[in-house]
Amino acid sequence: MEAATVAPRLQISTWMVDSDRVARRRRPKSTSAAFSRRLKDQNMTQVLVAAAAAHLPTSKVSNRQLHVALEVSCSYNNFPTSTVESGNFHTSDQSLVLKNKALAIEPYLNRRCIYLVGMMGSGKTTVGKIMAQSLSYSFIDSDSLVEHEVGGTSVAEIFKLYGEGFFRDKETEALRKLSLMNRLVVSTGGGAVVRPVNWKCMNKGISVWLDVPLEALAQRIAAVGTGSRPLLHHGSGDAYRKTYMRLTSLFEERGDSYANANARVSLENIAAKLGCRDVSNLTPTAIVIEALEQIEGYLKEEHRHAHITF
Repeated sequence: MEAATVAPRLQISTWMVDSDRVARRRRPKSTSAAFSRRLKDQNMTQVLVAAAAAHLPTSKVSNRQLHVALEVSCSYNNFPTSTVESGNFHTSDQSLVLKNKALAIEPYLNRRCIYLVGMMGSGKTTVGKIMAQSLSYSFIDSDSLVEHEVGGTSVAEIFKLYGEGFFRDKETEALRKLSLMNRLVVSTGGGAVVRPVNWKCMNKGISVWLDVPLEALAQRIAAVGTGSRPLLHHGSGDAYRKTYMRLTSLFEERGDSYANANARVSLENIAAKLGCRDVSNLTPTAIVIEALEQIEGYLKEEHRHAHITF
């Protein structure tokens, strides 16, 4: 039994959003036959509870219903030890966990947007698209909106032609417009966190920091080149070393600002949970599951502050 939800049509003034930047919902695949009977029964119960809650209007969800739906939601932290620690956490397994977690928490997001923040190369676009699909949200890349506003000019060219200040102004304008909307997963630029006015926009939703080790970021970026990243573009020499040094400098400037996010997703923590030695081997789905776990934790804390007992 699934909750039948329909993703809203996204209306962004006169903006045009490329079809490959909007995550459309797909029907989840069937459960893997490799699951044990016990796990099947457990997950079926969780889906039924979450789906029932998803049909309730947000204003009519009682505190008790909120408690039950959030507490019963499927967590990959609760998977049998043999599944997680043995490294047999397959893609099909992750897909079911993601489906259940998204069904459980989506009604309690209250249609709020989710803003992904983090260093360049941290995977905000990849993670954002999967997260949007799982929640029946739409995905938006704020950099793409800026590029559209400047006649399709790339971010790198905007920096070159008009300077970083011009780009930051356009970025703030884009975030202001997005903050007036609902049910979006927004991938923000790496430097969006430096302006307090941008946080005023993002605080209307839920912000999530994708915290990736700088070594892994440098390896990713150096492997594909820095041409599209104006703050990292450099001449000849050891690409990894130069990229790592520049990322370190940028993180020193922005680290405290990233920490303002409502939720933090540490790839090192995910790797430790799954017994993975290299964060580069983590699947995007595993990262999204952790992100939803952290969002759920934030929602619980938010309701505690509102004097709701869990």
